Amino acid sequence: MRIDAHHHLWDPTRRAQPWMDGPWADPIRRRYTQADLVPHLAAHRIDGTVLVQSSASDRETLELLAVAAADGPVRGVVGWADLTAPGLPDALAALPTGLVGLRHQVQDEPDPDWLGRPEVRRGLRTLADRGLVYDLLVTPRELPAAQAVVRALPELSFVLDHAAKPAVARGDWQPWASALTALAALPNVACKLSGLVTEADWAAWRPRQILPYARHALDAFGPDRVMFGSDWPVCTLAADYADVVALAEAATDRLTAPERRAVFGGTATRVYGLAAWPRTRP
Repeated sequence: MRIDAHHHLWDPTRRAQPWMDGPWADPIRRRYTQADLVPHLAAHRIDGTVLVQSSASDRETLELLAVAAADGPVRGVVGWADLTAPGLPDALAALPTGLVGLRHQVQDEPDPDWLGRPEVRRGLRTLADRGLVYDLLVTPRELPAAQAVVRALPELSFVLDHAAKPAVARGDWQPWASALTALAALPNVACKLSGLVTEADWAAWRPRQILPYARHALDAFGPDRVMFGSDWPVCTLAADYADVVALAEAATDRLTAPERRAVFGGTATRVYGLAAWPRTRP
């Protein structure tokens, strides 16, 4: 299977998206549905997807799970739940089938060590107990905390979103590169080859500016712990779906065919447990 391991669906008229906090977001401040995405998947032979939360909302998670339950490409959902809530185990147990992981907008927390809080660690242990994955949405600022929590919870599988969002537009390399290598040394974390195009200059980016960051992630984690994600429709601020696929293909052009298959499907299938999901459902 070819898997897009990271995309979103939303409708701002139904639910606020607080991260859309300025005019910069106007081009994507509209409804995006599965029907909008499917032609892009078909054009690039993508067999399935992982649908990822975009707001801190239990109701949104239920809506995304409903999408996954219907006939279509979504194989699993990375939703949201309050990790710090004492009732988290019961809340997760009550959710419909289809949840493969949780995510929180750690990058928006004022405390760069939010992941180190005892109540957060307690919630993450609950995910491990249920066999769920935790997506790390962090920037270089939070990478030290991410490394600490991944080391502290070897029983939990983590996935680093967007390679920790390096400042491509400024050409910054350190301390991101060393911190990413240190995180990759821990075996219970994988990395998404996603989101880099919107860390570059939206109007003037070129592949040569982004590829060193993508290839560093591949070198650090290895293809068996890297997965392709489009970050659609956020990516459309800087590029269309075809551009993002082409960029990922260029980043992996030095790999063997089995290694490319891992990046474009095998890693996501294994880490998120997608193999158990049928393509269509009755």
